[in-house]
Amino acid sequence: MIIAVDFDGTIVEHKFPKIGDEIPFALETLRKIQANPHHRLILWTMRTGKELNEAVEYCRERGVIFYAHNENYPSEKLDSDTPRKVAADLYIDDRNIGGLPDWGAIYQMIKSGNPYQPYANTEGYYPKSKKKGFFAKFFGK
Repeated sequence: MIIAVDFDGTIVEHKFPKIGDEIPFALETLRKIQANPHHRLILWTMRTGKELNEAVEYCRERGVIFYAHNENYPSEKLDSDTPRKVAADLYIDDRNIGGLPDWGAIYQMIKSGNPYQPYANTEGYYPKSKKKGFFAKFFGK
């Protein structure tokens, strides 16, 4: 399975251009996922240049090695006709509808081979937020 993983807000807290604190269990979970030879991790982020290199190095120092960074395979030649979105079977990103499940739920979804299982309905899989959600702000819920 090819898994594209965002960096800011997903692996670490949003502090761009700095690197925020690790989101609990993100790197531990990614190390477990990359240990399976059937999975390939791609770092999929808006970071480029120096900031991208810093994110790659941050993860590498903590044992997470990505197959590629913002590309479908290493050394992919990108031109103006190449879409920015990488081809993946699964995207892990804090900007998902419903937010980012906790990393335990993400691991269980991938391990089960069915990342579409309704883990969101299981107690404890989505952290409770003290902030009102995006839709609640507009629809008063």
